[in-house]
Amino acid sequence: MASDIRVKLCGLTESSDIPAAMLAGANYVGFVFFPKSPRNLDIHDAAFMARSVPEGICKVGLTVNADDATLEAILDKVPLDMLQLHGTETPMRVAEVSAKFGLPVMKAVGIADEGDLPKLDEYARVADQILVDAKPPKDADLPGGNGLSFDWRLIANRRWPVPWMLAGGLTPDNVAEAVRLTGARQVDVSSGVESAPGVKDGDKMTAFCRAARA
Repeated sequence: MASDIRVKLCGLTESSDIPAAMLAGANYVGFVFFPKSPRNLDIHDAAFMARSVPEGICKVGLTVNADDATLEAILDKVPLDMLQLHGTETPMRVAEVSAKFGLPVMKAVGIADEGDLPKLDEYARVADQILVDAKPPKDADLPGGNGLSFDWRLIANRRWPVPWMLAGGLTPDNVAEAVRLTGARQVDVSSGVESAPGVKDGDKMTAFCRAARA
């Protein structure tokens, strides 16, 4: 059944995005802690927003190659349920973060071609979830949220020992096809539900959740 597809709405920037995401039907909400991103939040704003998320919705903090001190500063103030590592963190670092901070860790892995697939198996051994994303272009400032997708047939019906989530260039218009081709049970969107970089659109969020589960 498509109705059990779980949706992560990532990169929320305004407190009004929380009720809009709940109305849309999000299972996860993502907060970005990466200064280069148009979706970057300061810790104070993120803490305020996270406290308004209803019980049962997973609050995810996205960081990029963050050191322990940065993660400590975030977790000291923001009540997160999961950490998303979206940089070039090694499997060893993923295991270390998981052990040190006691939260589930989702590791983003960028895919461009078949040669990237072994990394998914590698990270699935240490992460609690994997985020299968499009590999950013070499000159990109952002490791994700670039609105790019990859050839979904590369991972058609593949499975890993941990839950996984499909990301990369998903929109209300293509998410149903992405789910059909990959067999994904979880999908993640950021730029695909925005009216401008970092500005979430409530109607698009609703349309995305509806299409993912159609």
